[in-house]
Amino acid sequence: MSAAVRDAAETSSPRRYARGRARRVEILDAAAALFADVGFGAVSLREIAARVGISHQGLLRHFASKDEVLIALLDRYETENAEWIESWLDAHTGSGSGSGSGSDENREALFIALADRNDGIPGYVELFTALAGEATSAEHPAHERFAARYAQLRELSVAQFSSPVVAGLAAREIETVDEAVRLAAAWDGLQLQSLYEPDSVRVSDHLRAHFAWLVGDGSAATAPGSGGKSTPGLPATSSAASAWPADQTGDEPDASAGYASGRARRDRIVDDAMDLFSRGGFTATSVQDVADRVGITKSALLYHFRSKDELLLAVLQRRDRLGLAQVPAGTVTASRRLELVVEGARHNTATPGLVELYCVLAGESTNPGHPGHDFFRERFRGTRAFFAATFTELIASGELPESLDADREAAWLLALWDGLQFQWLYDRGSVDIAEQLSLHLAAVRTR
Repeated sequence: MSAAVRDAAETSSPRRYARGRARRVEILDAAAALFADVGFGAVSLREIAARVGISHQGLLRHFASKDEVLIALLDRYETENAEWIESWLDAHTGSGSGSGSGSDENREALFIALADRNDGIPGYVELFTALAGEATSAEHPAHERFAARYAQLRELSVAQFSSPVVAGLAAREIETVDEAVRLAAAWDGLQLQSLYEPDSVRVSDHLRAHFAWLVGDGSAATAPGSGGKSTPGLPATSSAASAWPADQTGDEPDASAGYASGRARRDRIVDDAMDLFSRGGFTATSVQDVADRVGITKSALLYHFRSKDELLLAVLQRRDRLGLAQVPAGTVTASRRLELVVEGARHNTATPGLVELYCVLAGESTNPGHPGHDFFRERFRGTRAFFAATFTELIASGELPESLDADREAAWLLALWDGLQFQWLYDRGSVDIAEQLSLHLAAVRTR
């Protein structure tokens, strides 16, 4: 029975199907928890059924496939969000249509309130962040849904900007559509950071500070919890200023040992694992899958990498080094470091597989139990420290205004870059990562 036929039957016979509806809610709740924990690709229908306490066949009476479970889950969240937004608009602006009519005073508060709401729903941010990463692959069943979601977010941003925000954009010569693209991107990137550093990054605080700047409120630089100078664990100055951030991720396991053929085999394993992980994620890809792709036995693969976790570390380190191949060695000026951000983004789009690998694994590794979690947590910390030190130098030299908060700007820049990569993978024709980063850095000079 299709979902449409089942829904029609349940509407016509509510008593008869009330228990079935309740069971479907249980299934979706269980699926949401499992998808957030280990990713969509690694979860089977049998595992969902076991979490609910029913048989596999019992689950199939409600959902014919795992893809159908995922789509139903996304539908539920989107419906709940749409209803909440309409209710908020009715209560605060006198317009629930989202058209921008009615009072527009503090309409940007909608975004702040929505961020707080999402953060308060257990597992919501984890699920959507993991799925947004996984679904960047065009083969993922939710790819088109997320592409549509990003387009809708950009439209919502444009529609909901209040007059003070629009005036602030005009005064700074910032295009409204560009700001909408960057706002959605930074929001996603901040959510990603918050899952690795929950005590240091709060999305709504960063949004509040950003909107305060747009409308000309000087309090933006000292918004509490915004990632400012008192942020725990993020120094205002760092030796990272003299090195590209990925240099702090540690050394790749030594590939110089052994014969040339062994080194070549090791490189082949890492390359093929990179491709498989970018397509299906780490958890859903087995050691046997990688061995089959390389054309060797599982035991032969484990001769080079003692475990799947060790292989993941090699993949992550290789990805960073390939992505930084165009960065010159040695110390560069603070201004040049920001130029390299734009150049690095442009370079990365020429190798989309590396961008996809990063987005898939960064989203999947948000779970503290994932073997990639510590790698990404330290990478985020190191990169934020690098950017904070860069902004601090530019402020001290007078190249940036003294009112700028280096730590907050560091967190926002990193979030923006990450979020733009997500958007680009869903709509490469509408999102130019390097251009948007360049426009953002130009706007920073007006803060």
